[in-house]
Amino acid sequence: MNLGETIKLLRKRNGLNQSQLAELCEITVTYLSLIENGKKEPTLSLLKTIANSLQVPLPILLFSALTEEDIPESRKDFFNVIKPSIDSMLHNLIDDNVDSKS
Repeated sequence: MNLGETIKLLRKRNGLNQSQLAELCEITVTYLSLIENGKKEPTLSLLKTIANSLQVPLPILLFSALTEEDIPESRKDFFNVIKPSIDSMLHNLIDDNVDSKS
């Protein structure tokens, strides 16, 4: 699971820099940077705050962060087939949510 990279991608898609997201989440920029670089794992409570700040439902954030390594060997082929399509649909949903809230 690559939560940090997903958070960074969503942060940028929302037009936020690290300082802005850190302020919204009431954490330091250093801590956010550690999360985005995969050096710290946020608590579930903080993940909810991050997801809310990014205007993304938590399940979408978590699914978007899934990588092939998270999937059992017997399901990896299936995962690799559906992941790009589902990611595209989720990103369209996210973009629609961001646009409609502006």
